Amino acid sequence: MSRKSILEISDLNVSFISDKKSIPAVDGISFDLKEGEILGIVGESGSGKSVTSLAVMGLIPSPPSKIANGKILFEGNDLTSYSDKQMRQIRGNQISMIFQEPMTSLNPLFTIGNQLIEALRLHTKISKAEARNRSVDLLKLVGIPRAEGIIGEYPHQLSGGMRQRVMIAMAMACNPRILIADEPTTALDVTIQAQILNLMKDLNHKTNTSIILITHDLGVVAEVCDRVLVMYCGQIVEHGDVRTILKEPKHPYTKGLLKSVPDLRGKKGRLYSIPGNVPKPGSIEQGCRFAPRCEEMFGKCTEETPDLYEMEKHGHQVRCFLHKVDKGAGEHVGVTS
Repeated sequence: MSRKSILEISDLNVSFISDKKSIPAVDGISFDLKEGEILGIVGESGSGKSVTSLAVMGLIPSPPSKIANGKILFEGNDLTSYSDKQMRQIRGNQISMIFQEPMTSLNPLFTIGNQLIEALRLHTKISKAEARNRSVDLLKLVGIPRAEGIIGEYPHQLSGGMRQRVMIAMAMACNPRILIADEPTTALDVTIQAQILNLMKDLNHKTNTSIILITHDLGVVAEVCDRVLVMYCGQIVEHGDVRTILKEPKHPYTKGLLKSVPDLRGKKGRLYSIPGNVPKPGSIEQGCRFAPRCEEMFGKCTEETPDLYEMEKHGHQVRCFLHKVDKGAGEHVGVTS
């Protein structure tokens, strides 16, 4: 039985105004999020991952940026048409977000308890005493020991892993339908990373919360995600279930990302890296945006922009002329993959 979509993003365009020019940061992306699903969004810095998440949260700063086109449907309602007041009712209540650096996301002047209690009382009609008890329960839920003592402490008194757990507790305070985690394990050591990922999987199973996990780490995606979007230069270049993407990657960029992952079982040698750098947004106006870095590039790649083509496996999409589909049959164009 297929799960219904709780979030649907359609042809989303987010632009930034710089020197009186409109520069696209997110360019026409479309995807959905199912109930109880963990969806990974992968790509290098500058690919548009975080901008997409901020657009969903209604946190795109305007000016200098704006949602130029597209719809963000949450349970059938278009969030792009919501006022700031309406978004405040959604944000933190039904859609929550864990930001990259917990030390800068938590207020250093207030105790952990004060910040959790404020989040609860802002969205629920409960007393301060009830909010305090709920805060202790939330800290226990995310695996923080001596929760009764922690609520009286300040962010600087906690380790990075503990602060990240507090951020997850705050995000889960109002039992949101969707949790967006933007690089939740950045700057944490590997053992704490594993604990945070296991915690997110556990919360997903217990509360059926849908999760969007933004990361550059394909190992993290393999560990926790059901589906994955690979983004490059503001566009989705490959989309499919995790097993298909990791075992049968079709886009040269996805292949490059996978080849860049260290393999402890292989021979020691120089680690592969994709040549070149992510181009500045808006700098490539014609052709495939990955073409300047692509080892399989041919003439058509610099002349036309490829669409997202449906592959033989249901739900697997690739933005590459190597895998153009004509009348339902795979047709490799120019060179083979």
